[in-house]
Amino acid sequence: MKSAGCRRLLHWSSALLVAAAAWGQSAAPAAPGGGLAKATFAGGCFWCMEPPFDELAGVVSTTSGYAGGGERNPTYEEVSSGGTGHAEAVEVVYDPAQVGYETLLEVFWRNVDPTTPDRQFCDRGHQYRTAIFVHDATQRRLAEASKQRLAAAGTLPGPIVTEIVAAAAFYPAEEYHQDYYRKNPLRYKLYRRGCGRDERLAELWKAR
Repeated sequence: MKSAGCRRLLHWSSALLVAAAAWGQSAAPAAPGGGLAKATFAGGCFWCMEPPFDELAGVVSTTSGYAGGGERNPTYEEVSSGGTGHAEAVEVVYDPAQVGYETLLEVFWRNVDPTTPDRQFCDRGHQYRTAIFVHDATQRRLAEASKQRLAAAGTLPGPIVTEIVAAAAFYPAEEYHQDYYRKNPLRYKLYRRGCGRDERLAELWKAR
């Protein structure tokens, strides 16, 4: 279940919650065209996974959502309760001519703790696991190779438990979760600081 600190930030009106839930139950967007590609990652709270990808030249969009479970069209409350099998995830639409999948993988690793199973920082539960959802054989090969290199480097304090699994359905989260760090910068910063995310990331990656 998402930590009390994070959940306290979500004091929305009943009307907003109802509208957001209805939006979240809509079908996942169609695959991008025009030479664009998709990458999907789970790294704990999806609010925190959008910013590092948005900063990259060649990234067209990021969408917070749910992936990896069997329940169709889940809501935030259902996923955060831990009963759907889904993880909070972010879907990245990018232009491979401008940014490679290898770069996206590096950004992913640097923004998660890949050594903690079913937890990211202050958020605990299988819904906060780390995962790379691969969309084709090339992504799987590159993801496996990057994970092996990271393990071989021996700079992390434990084994890498991040899953590499085939991407299936991705369900966008409710609208109030999208671009949360832009819409609610103060609340986002308070949550991120209170969760200890940056402190832990600095500790993990100081040797790299």
